Amino acid sequence: MTIRAIIAEDELLARQAISAMAGACGIQVLAECKDGAEAIQSVQAFRPDILFLDVEMPGIDGLGVLREISGESAPAIIFTTAYDRYAVLAFEHNAVDYLLKPFDEERFRKAVNRAQLRLANRLNPADLITRIAGALQAHHVPNSPQRLVVRSRGKVELLRVEQVDWIEAQHNYLRLHVGNDVHLLRQTIGEIESRLQPDKFLRIHRSLIVNVDRIRHLQACGYGEYLVVLQNGKSLSLSRGYRDRLDHLLKTIAESTSPSSVDRVSTAGVSQQKLS
Repeated sequence: MTIRAIIAEDELLARQAISAMAGACGIQVLAECKDGAEAIQSVQAFRPDILFLDVEMPGIDGLGVLREISGESAPAIIFTTAYDRYAVLAFEHNAVDYLLKPFDEERFRKAVNRAQLRLANRLNPADLITRIAGALQAHHVPNSPQRLVVRSRGKVELLRVEQVDWIEAQHNYLRLHVGNDVHLLRQTIGEIESRLQPDKFLRIHRSLIVNVDRIRHLQACGYGEYLVVLQNGKSLSLSRGYRDRLDHLLKTIAESTSPSSVDRVSTAGVSQQKLS
């Protein structure tokens, strides 16, 4: 099935370049809009699969466009902008990707591939595991703890972080699962997530963090959700909201992954057409 797209960009040369890249990817461009008002009208008229959306446009800006077209039938959004300051807002609006100008054809194709996954609303579990294990390369977090201090039955234990299989939030406490043992830690899941190394621990649910090294496989369970099955057989829920968040995380830390540093990740050479 041909993917249908609309381009909303106030610069003529940028619209032409994006249109050319889209055509090279087999995408049918339904309309090229020079401002937000045209974009809203075109989206409502054509119902595209993808919207390539600039942020700063005359009149209604890109975020204003999103407010007008939001809903279940809204297209997958790929932002195309020269400014990185809107990235957080973009992903809060559930954008598929954020292309920072100048970007090349290879980067463009990666964004389109992510949009296709969103549109299909499915992701091969084996492929996702490969991306988790391969693309989550070393990414330093300042003050990341090597050990956690836990107290139980009058004892104080120094628990090495890598021993933890998974973490479960329970009110203002955390349940740290280590083999058959469970340790309590008085801390919120947001606090510990901000300190853990993202190449080692992954938030998969609002109340769950998993040790990536403990993942055996993913099992699809419908509606965009998966079960994360650990080496010990324990199944944890990967909610669809955090699957999107995972994609955004992988985007930020996997772009520089080289074939020599990741055994199971391969790359294909693509022409380096630059968007200026």
